[in-house]
Amino acid sequence: MSTKNSYQLADIGRNNPIFSQIRSTVETAFYGNNMHHVDDVAAAYHLATKDPGTVITDLPIYRASDLGLPADAKMLIANTGKVVGRTAQARRILGNPGVSETDMAGRLRQALFASAHKDFIKTDVLVGLNEDFIVRAHLAIPDGFANNLLSYMLNFQPITKAYQEMFDQSVAYPEGDIYIYADPTYHDPDYPDGLAIFDPQHNTAAILGMPYFGELKKSTLTLAWSIAHRHGFVACHGGLKAFHFKDKQDQVFAMFGLSGSGKSTLTHAKHGYKYDITVLHDDAFVINRKDGSSVALEPSYFDKTNDYPMTSDETKYFMTIQNVGVTLDDQGRKVLVTEDLRNGNGRTIKSRYASTNRVDKEAAPINAIFWIMKDDSLPPVIKVDDPVLAATFGATLATKRSSAENIIGDVDRNALVIEPFANPFRVYPLSEDYHDFKALFEERHLDCYLLNTGFFGDKKIPKEITLGALEAIVNNTTEWESFAGLDHMQNLKLADFPVDYRNTDYRNLVATRLGIRANFVDHYQHDNDDRLPHEINDILVHLQDQLKQPIKK
Repeated sequence: MSTKNSYQLADIGRNNPIFSQIRSTVETAFYGNNMHHVDDVAAAYHLATKDPGTVITDLPIYRASDLGLPADAKMLIANTGKVVGRTAQARRILGNPGVSETDMAGRLRQALFASAHKDFIKTDVLVGLNEDFIVRAHLAIPDGFANNLLSYMLNFQPITKAYQEMFDQSVAYPEGDIYIYADPTYHDPDYPDGLAIFDPQHNTAAILGMPYFGELKKSTLTLAWSIAHRHGFVACHGGLKAFHFKDKQDQVFAMFGLSGSGKSTLTHAKHGYKYDITVLHDDAFVINRKDGSSVALEPSYFDKTNDYPMTSDETKYFMTIQNVGVTLDDQGRKVLVTEDLRNGNGRTIKSRYASTNRVDKEAAPINAIFWIMKDDSLPPVIKVDDPVLAATFGATLATKRSSAENIIGDVDRNALVIEPFANPFRVYPLSEDYHDFKALFEERHLDCYLLNTGFFGDKKIPKEITLGALEAIVNNTTEWESFAGLDHMQNLKLADFPVDYRNTDYRNLVATRLGIRANFVDHYQHDNDDRLPHEINDILVHLQDQLKQPIKK
């Protein structure tokens, strides 16, 4: 499917559902005299090297020419200020309670007027890498932020001849292109921490007062996922990999977790090259509800740098880098200081070449979903064999905050929080995601697993345990036992992580954590004009009741 950006005269007006007040306000700005179009990655790179805040390292970009960059291109660094993560509290989504379109449109007009005499740069990219799903997006940002424009073009797909042909061959849907207007220098007086206005039904957003690149990436994905959801796809903030076999069915695994949960590590793990593995993506894709195939939304990876010192092979694939340090090596070269020494959440755009086994579409249907939790009441791996419970654990995915988020106020980063389907970027009702995922489990007969990549009790779960569990599942060599006698749940038997399901204190802890999930459902329905099915609460209450029953000998 593809989007559109031009119309017959008779189709322009209030009766066309593509148009809206916010969309018209934003799109109009793109045609102003102060807008200068950047045609390709090489031009964006040249502009970025001229930005006053840019650090041009002495590190070459791997296969620069193949990426559309100058052959001698070097890795570029752009650092922001105090805020080095996403600011979720800045989001205002049209359609949500308390968000007035009239109010937001007025604030947006004021922002545009205030910046009308500043030079802006703009560009176009594609989101989705297969004709099954490929939509066009436009970004405008002030001159002086060319690093963000370059990162945007490298993160998504620049419009080359081949991809333009793919877009043209895709079936056009009644959806307008995505428009993102960004001005990090404009601060609405009532929103000192930034303001992100979303009109998801009309594929438009404005990002004001926030220079962090992740705001641009995630706002674009937010709107692309929304489009996909409306047209037969399941929107996925996660990673997907496939194990291919000659003598049995391929195993296609999707792993859902927030930044820092381990989803990228699990997605890219090569398992000692024992399997024929392909990787779709580690952060953003969509699943076709009809046939179970999947399409990646981005060619590149927006990765944390804290695990990659200069001795790491992964640094070879860096292109642009944000919020890291710089020093000189023994050859006098400007190189990176990573490992989050300068600040938390150092980031890089890594090229697609970081994954030698990369595909843009996985035709083999998905057959297993892994919800990655950080809940110390859970053993490393649990299998869930009921579609309602499987979707319920997705809708109440429990984890902890990461350094990728700019948290405003006195918030405990170690507290257990619920982030449904590991996707804080949803702009449509949660109940719709619940039904989408439940249908995958019920109609496509997907397996469901809970992975705890944090602590079980006070014992850290090493990644080797999790990777070994994935291999055991692939090889069908797992040994399961009933998890605390609960219906539809079995935990993987692991000698180093025994489950003392007869311990009353432990059973009470599990019940408490299930209660947190049930409370989340209650609060969500109280705070939103959305109703989740009663079956979610019923199954959580049933499990809590089972934990309170006397233990059978």
